[in-house]
Amino acid sequence: MLAVPDMAAPSAGLRRRLPGRARAPDGAPGAAPAASPDSPEPGLATAASPLSPGTFWLTRIVLLRSIAFLYWVFQKQPEPGKSLAKQLLCERQVGDGRGQRPTPPAAAVAFLVAFQQNKQLIGEKGLLPCKLYLQDVKRYFKGKVGLDALSYAPTLLWFLDWSAVDSSLDGLALAGLALAAFVLLTGCANMVLMALLWLLYLSLVNVGQIWYSFGNGGKFSFSCTGLESGSVVVEENEKKMKGLRSNLSGWESQLLETGFLGIFLCPLWTLSRLPRGSPPSRIVIWSFRWLIFRIMLGAGLIKIRGDRCWRELTCMDYHYETQPVPNPISYFMHRSPWWFHRFETLVNHFIELVVPFFLLLGRRMTVLHGLLQILFQVLLIISGNLSFLNWLTMVPSIACFDDASLALLFGSRLRERAARLQLPGARGERLSLGSCIHRVLNISLGLLITYLSIPVVLNLLSSRQVMNTSFSPLRIVNTYGAFGSITKERTEVILQGTSSLDPQDPTAVWEEFEFKCKPGDLRRRPCLISPYHYRLDWLMWFAAFQTYEQNEWIIHLAGKLLAQEEETLSLLATNPFAGRDPPRWIRGEHFKYKFSQPGGKHASDGKWWIRKRIGPYFPPVNLQGLRKFFEDRKWPYPMQN
Repeated sequence: MLAVPDMAAPSAGLRRRLPGRARAPDGAPGAAPAASPDSPEPGLATAASPLSPGTFWLTRIVLLRSIAFLYWVFQKQPEPGKSLAKQLLCERQVGDGRGQRPTPPAAAVAFLVAFQQNKQLIGEKGLLPCKLYLQDVKRYFKGKVGLDALSYAPTLLWFLDWSAVDSSLDGLALAGLALAAFVLLTGCANMVLMALLWLLYLSLVNVGQIWYSFGNGGKFSFSCTGLESGSVVVEENEKKMKGLRSNLSGWESQLLETGFLGIFLCPLWTLSRLPRGSPPSRIVIWSFRWLIFRIMLGAGLIKIRGDRCWRELTCMDYHYETQPVPNPISYFMHRSPWWFHRFETLVNHFIELVVPFFLLLGRRMTVLHGLLQILFQVLLIISGNLSFLNWLTMVPSIACFDDASLALLFGSRLRERAARLQLPGARGERLSLGSCIHRVLNISLGLLITYLSIPVVLNLLSSRQVMNTSFSPLRIVNTYGAFGSITKERTEVILQGTSSLDPQDPTAVWEEFEFKCKPGDLRRRPCLISPYHYRLDWLMWFAAFQTYEQNEWIIHLAGKLLAQEEETLSLLATNPFAGRDPPRWIRGEHFKYKFSQPGGKHASDGKWWIRKRIGPYFPPVNLQGLRKFFEDRKWPYPMQN
């Protein structure tokens, strides 16, 4: 745990004596009453009260609203026909757009992503049903939903009706949306409300399986059959079960850790934005700073210890083209001069390996740290679609700013209230029971974070550092890191369907299914979706440099497309068989993709991408031929609409 330096005391100049009268000690006869945060103190120049450094009343409001933003935020859909609208909607530049599905009227983060996609991914008829996953966990723990099962997969779904999984998933997401909307709009929260938000998202993450991971294969999330048939099988499945926890994507664990710290920012019960009896604890503020320190240093160390291109300063030659979901800016950034890519890499190393230590060098350097980290994340948002990762990483950086730093963001009335709370005695001499409990909880948080940080620090110091790993099921303190290795070539899996009776017929016409955002159609402009997240598109990127045997869910997807299941089709941008008979066969083709050269022949022809076929990814499959494949995995057999 980082050492906490002494913070500056509130300025004594904020309290002014009445002329001609000596200041009496607090509580002495004739002493002036303590100032109330809701009414100006006699003689106080309320119109121009400065805010002293070292307190975090306003910081708390910004932090709470930022966390709520990540849980819930709407983006207004742009008007159709404009260039930016086309980028946002991932439209074609040419073509008739047959079977194209528009982006929903509102895009959102975290809970709305869950509401819009979880039924298709982990619902009753999802690609990896969470009901089967929970049944496997229950079977592993001898058919009991006891402490072992609850501690392995903490989720409210254990206590909800499994016969209505889709409704339960929707209920959790909608409840989270409602609570987060309240915090976002009002800036008010208490510990109970923030704890509910955290528990709701934890419940979804812990049944999300590979959709909430970095896509390190898919077999570990399927039915763990044969657990009771032998010790070797049990040992292998124990490895699978342990792997589930450590393979979470960085931003899911990071949002849970950030949300957990947000609980302790708040008073116990009251919903006041400036609760005078519950000042923001420096323990919590430094816990946020410790989080951003670990995020950035972990990301920097994993790069230096990982791919040699980070040490040779050449990784940015490839990153923009090969990142999971490029945006339109990535297309142009990829063609930057070689010296600019070297400069970018050096800046990255400075921000991730040097700047975190600014937190230890006093208030001014801490504020500079916050500014640099936020600017760095903004640049990353501009140059790629990394879900809400970069937006989320800005949140703990806000804890680098105190009230004096953030005063310009607030109106004079709120600044005055915060200034009065900085006065000695403004919060009263007696602590309420709630305030005492709040202090005990904050001290307990500091001890807990210190204890849970031990394996995290050891991991940071280890030459075998691992990234994005959780050491506890509640994911309170985690390891982080991104792009420890950089792929040098971009490959894509393209799903194609045909109505031909014989898939081997050389005259068969194969038509492509288009995803929401991942590259496919060469003429489709790269999309601009951050902070939104298309989980299926993200996993397709990982599947492209693995095999379909490692990602059996992709065969499940093919089966659902053969049946033209409406819910699954909602995950795609275009369905070439819309309004027609379903395809008889679907296959996966493997292609190498490269950005076209701006101003070159392909770009002049309207192509953002050029591609070359590598070979088949999986052979042609039909619905009847997949029946046993589905039965073996206990997946519902898709029925044609």
